[in-house]
Amino acid sequence: MKRRFLGIIILLCLIGSAMLLHAGTAIAQDNKVNYTLADLSYRDFSYKNLQGTSLAGSESRKANFHGANLKNTILTKANFFKADFSDADLTQTFADRVIFNLADLTNAIFTDATLSGSDFYKSIITGSDFSGAIVDRYQVKLMCERAEGVNPVTRIATRDSLGCR
Repeated sequence: MKRRFLGIIILLCLIGSAMLLHAGTAIAQDNKVNYTLADLSYRDFSYKNLQGTSLAGSESRKANFHGANLKNTILTKANFFKADFSDADLTQTFADRVIFNLADLTNAIFTDATLSGSDFYKSIITGSDFSGAIVDRYQVKLMCERAEGVNPVTRIATRDSLGCR
């Protein structure tokens, strides 16, 4: 009886350990999914931790990234037409040749991001912080025409972060 009881306890411990390992793996993989070339249009990623992921070449029209952590992501050649990046953190993001046309970038943080060749046609940039970001001069000129607000997290004015006169 004692031996059988000990066997059951060992079995339960092994099952419990396996469950914990499996849960830990799922949690760790949450922000390591590779979305390269994926169709993410209309998907909801609001408040998700996508730090360090790749959305390169993705088709992400009208996708919702509100409040998402997108630090150190790769967005190269992606299409975010009318996407919602309000309150998102895109610090040190590599986003060259990206379409942000008509996107909501309200209060987004693009600190030290690479945004060369990217298009921000009529995107909402109120309160966005572009401090240290690499942005084409022509895009900066266009954004300065509508830049306003102060980022609530970094306390940097959008106009100042773009170097508007």
